[in-house]
Amino acid sequence: MNLLSAAAKVSSLTMISRITGLLRETLIARSFGASEWTDAFNVAFRLPNLLRRLFAEGAFSQAFVPILGEVSSQGDVKQSQILINAVATLLFWALLLTVILGVLGAPILIMVIATGFDGGPAYEASVVMTRIMFPYIGLISMVSLSAGILNTFQRFAIPAFTPVLLNLSLIAGAIFLSPHLAQPIYGLAFGVLLGGVLQLAIQIPALSRLGLLPRIALLPGAIASAFRNPEARRVLRLMGPAVFAVSVAQISLIINTNIASRLQTGSVSWLSYADRLMEFPTALLGVALGTVLLPSLSKANAQNDVEHAGELLIWGLQLTFLLAAPCAIALFLFGQPLAAALYNYGKFNAVDVVMTQHALSAYGVGLIGLILVKILAPGFYSRQDIRTPVKIGLIVLVCTQLANLIFVPWLGHAGLALSVGVGACLNATLLWIGLSKRGALPSHPWGKYLSQLFFALIPFSLLLYYAAGAHDWIELRSAPWTRIGLLAAWLMAASVVYFAALALVGIRWQKFLRHAK
Repeated sequence: MNLLSAAAKVSSLTMISRITGLLRETLIARSFGASEWTDAFNVAFRLPNLLRRLFAEGAFSQAFVPILGEVSSQGDVKQSQILINAVATLLFWALLLTVILGVLGAPILIMVIATGFDGGPAYEASVVMTRIMFPYIGLISMVSLSAGILNTFQRFAIPAFTPVLLNLSLIAGAIFLSPHLAQPIYGLAFGVLLGGVLQLAIQIPALSRLGLLPRIALLPGAIASAFRNPEARRVLRLMGPAVFAVSVAQISLIINTNIASRLQTGSVSWLSYADRLMEFPTALLGVALGTVLLPSLSKANAQNDVEHAGELLIWGLQLTFLLAAPCAIALFLFGQPLAAALYNYGKFNAVDVVMTQHALSAYGVGLIGLILVKILAPGFYSRQDIRTPVKIGLIVLVCTQLANLIFVPWLGHAGLALSVGVGACLNATLLWIGLSKRGALPSHPWGKYLSQLFFALIPFSLLLYYAAGAHDWIELRSAPWTRIGLLAAWLMAASVVYFAALALVGIRWQKFLRHAK
């Protein structure tokens, strides 16, 4: 399997997801702006969105894929099916209980994660939307189980495409349902629920073709048997700590949502709009590379091929620096053109553009760290090492919240974004050191490679800095297509300059062509 080709396929499908996600956010910004109602929706959506990131893009795959890969490498399809059925049964019943408790306890959940709402209209709307959307947690968790099975057997396309269905459902909810509701923002909540149903439904044919469609036990005896399955219990033991260790940034986002709810009205929404743009490179690079690396790393470690596992990690890290560095600079220097061209319509005004720009610049500081975590974490989980990432996660969570004490009084909502980025950089650094000490990350001439990248980034950065001030991007609101055309032209020009500079400093794409064993 060509890893670069597989990563490109996942990344291209993920790009479709992120493009439709941007269309969704642009539509929401145009229709609702950055108001108490969008704050209410973003708070209510924070919990299911967190679960999506934890499961579909993180901890569940890190715990489940290595063990399923280990079982399937023995060539016994029956044992793989037994494991899948056991995990599906335990997951289903746990999720059913979680959803029931979440729907009943919605007022308490909103009170905990958004204390700044203080019982007003935004609080009431958040409670209603949380109850509408909470079943999405159960649906998307079963989607993640299906995606883990498909990814283990190198069927990457369907899992990478499924988020598109959520975005399309939200767009449909905003366009077709919201105008007919007494409270229009509720149309978005129903869109989320529909998206979960569609995401799960599209997995079923692909699993059936593999002959690995999960069978959920309904009788008490069969449920008890699933719990006694030793491999399923290993997944559960790994999954608990993995949720925390892989998702420190997401846990910080929940805490930050609470803090943001106590800041200026619109703070939650500004962070959400910036987060959507930050997710673009995070998903295209971090999620795509992490998805294709984990099965290969798991196989290499199961065969005790330490050298090949180390080479895979070096390959992923080099590619991450190559592609993530210009994205980070673009967020930091080119935030206002991005926010203006994508969001500055309808009720999304000039102040909203500037506030979103501040959050984007802060996210740009930590973008490389956020992506590196998604590459380095599989290095531990493919070895079924849980304790080290958990210890690192605890340190990072504390440091992130300490950073909030410094940055939030100074920078407001942008300080929250900066704290997440700084915490992610610390997380990546400690993961890197941990892998190196264990011999899982071989030595590499990083000084030479990063120096080459640095010189290639200089003309790229200068061009974007000039472009950001070359036009009054907010005043161009009256000529939206001109503004979008200028944005695309400058980004295209910067990309050409960057890749030309890479060639000049001696970095060649051929070195990234790699086949998994």
